[in-house]
Amino acid sequence: MHVLHAANGRYAVRLAVGFGTADGAPLAGELFLYQKIEQLSASTTPGTAANELLCTLEDTAAGLTVGWWPLRINPEGHAVSLDQAPFGGPYLLDTEVPLAVLREWVTVTEQELSRRGATQLTVRLPALAYAPAAGARVAEALRRHGYQVALAEVDNYLPLDRPFEPWLHPSERRRLHKCLRHGFRFEQEPRYLLPQAYAFLKRCREEKGQALSLTEDQVNDLFVRFPDHYFLFSVRDAAGDWAALTIAVLVGNGVLYNFYPASPLNLNSFSPVVLLNAGLHAFGQASGLRLLDLGTSTLPSGLNESLLRFKRHLGGVPGLKLTLNHQL
Repeated sequence: MHVLHAANGRYAVRLAVGFGTADGAPLAGELFLYQKIEQLSASTTPGTAANELLCTLEDTAAGLTVGWWPLRINPEGHAVSLDQAPFGGPYLLDTEVPLAVLREWVTVTEQELSRRGATQLTVRLPALAYAPAAGARVAEALRRHGYQVALAEVDNYLPLDRPFEPWLHPSERRRLHKCLRHGFRFEQEPRYLLPQAYAFLKRCREEKGQALSLTEDQVNDLFVRFPDHYFLFSVRDAAGDWAALTIAVLVGNGVLYNFYPASPLNLNSFSPVVLLNAGLHAFGQASGLRLLDLGTSTLPSGLNESLLRFKRHLGGVPGLKLTLNHQL
């Protein structure tokens, strides 16, 4: 461990090579799914563990891990946190950690990355709504350290402490009622329907000239490895056929992420995704969750303005999701 000078040596940085070798003090709080060792290990390519680095921050007085930062270094010397997940770190599990300690943690991590041949670092931070206090402190520490904003995305979410329908735009409320009048219904689907569901999602995305980011095998593996975190939800019409589908992810810390929503173009007049989100909202409330994340509206070609407008019409609250770059 590397004992830090700030805060009179109370804090220390622990470095682990390979996510599967991580050890240390108990966590001071809950990690998000994408940051957990099980999820990190699931995305490890055989033979590449030597390029993985987990830099944790420990409060030695409390005997707890208060900071978590998983990274991968690619062969070109580009370190990313994280490259195969929506976000990585650094993530703060205790918002009382002094800013000077955070900055020294960043310095020690950067020095280790440089020692391992990295010349550039990219960090994808969680949407600010996921952990507002912790996220703001980390962003401020990185800003003071000279990190530059590479991408600032609008992330929309629905707070689950308020009802769904009153916040809908009138046009979406009409479509919701139209679906209900025509016998459309929200359902949670069993996992054995995943192959048919993936084909439906793929077909809907292709209609819009888009592709799914994960293969069918990758999606199936996530459902097998994390059965308590990945869910399949649908809207079925009166005949029992699928009108909309999504894969939702229980990310942790009270967040449900609407990951893969899709519906066919021929049902645009019904907009069954509105009913789909109404069902997810009800599921989240019944499960005691905090917010429903509708995700960003960024495509490889840039901002998808129609998607962003739709999320606002759902009552989505805009938040910030940052990707930062730094030269080492």
